[in-house]
Amino acid sequence: MRNVARTAGIRVAAVLAAVTVGLGASVATAAAEEDGPALQVPEQALAQSLSCTGDLGDAEHQPVLLIPGTTQTPAEFSWNYARAFAAEGRPFCTVELPDRAMGDIQVAAEYVVAAVRTMSERAGGPIDVVGHSQGGMITRWALKFWPDTRHDVDDLVGLAPSNHGTVVANGICLAPGGCAAAIQQQRADAQFLAVLNAGRETYDEVDYTVAFTDLDEVVVPNVETPPLLPDAAPPASSVLRDGGADVRNVSLQSICPAHPADHLTIGTSDAVAYALVVDALDHDGPADPDRIDRAVCLQPFQPGVDPATFPTDFAEVLTSVADALATRPRVAAEPPLQPDAETA
Repeated sequence: MRNVARTAGIRVAAVLAAVTVGLGASVATAAAEEDGPALQVPEQALAQSLSCTGDLGDAEHQPVLLIPGTTQTPAEFSWNYARAFAAEGRPFCTVELPDRAMGDIQVAAEYVVAAVRTMSERAGGPIDVVGHSQGGMITRWALKFWPDTRHDVDDLVGLAPSNHGTVVANGICLAPGGCAAAIQQQRADAQFLAVLNAGRETYDEVDYTVAFTDLDEVVVPNVETPPLLPDAAPPASSVLRDGGADVRNVSLQSICPAHPADHLTIGTSDAVAYALVVDALDHDGPADPDRIDRAVCLQPFQPGVDPATFPTDFAEVLTSVADALATRPRVAAEPPLQPDAETA
């Protein structure tokens, strides 16, 4: 319904412009400020990056946008979330980020903006977003610089998102020739992340759920700080550090002590992470760990994962990581901030 209102607003602006050029220019400027900067990626490329399953406009469940992590394509979700959501009758779409999510995240974010707008328009209302690693962080850039998307997203669920970067990227980028642009931007000291986290990290229109694991070997540090020892360790990178009841940061180990999930399994096969995702999608507000049945701690795989093919499926994820790290273009420094980001 919000998209109908937006369309009506554009029509009104056009009428006013016909009455007076000066007033029309003012209305156009205000609309641009509300919607954010014009997208620079060609419309055809944006449209081709989105692939949907199910009827977005007529389903019991709200549509979900699945966003893969660095080095990955939507194939990351083909053997887990895609199967599970299809079985549940939950409509979903995937967005393929350019260069296997290894290029400039500022550019990749335009694909997310377009995907959110398109899905929301087809659904006739807000959608949910679930992302793994970079995929759990990138929507925050979209929400920050394209304010209209805040009304199009109901829940944002991040699985080990790189919200505050990783010191692992700092090490990788010391290699001769540097590292991929997206890895440069996910360094713990990256300008990109400094801008992303400047001011507000969350917005009231969106419910945020962050699921992370103490055993994350990619997004580091990512260990939950003991409540009684707040200075015992650096804050977990994935954790969002503002917001109230609409923001929930959950360590998997807080639900299942000694849980073995690592960075890749939390986004592809972990039953506890999946339980948090579904809890967030099916309830008002973010996920609530108290609603999670602890029996999930004994489940080796999330719904959708075939135990017989899991070794092969997961090996393909590992191969994709290694191949992308070895073959994607490298840069010596992170891409420059775009003009709108420089003034944020």
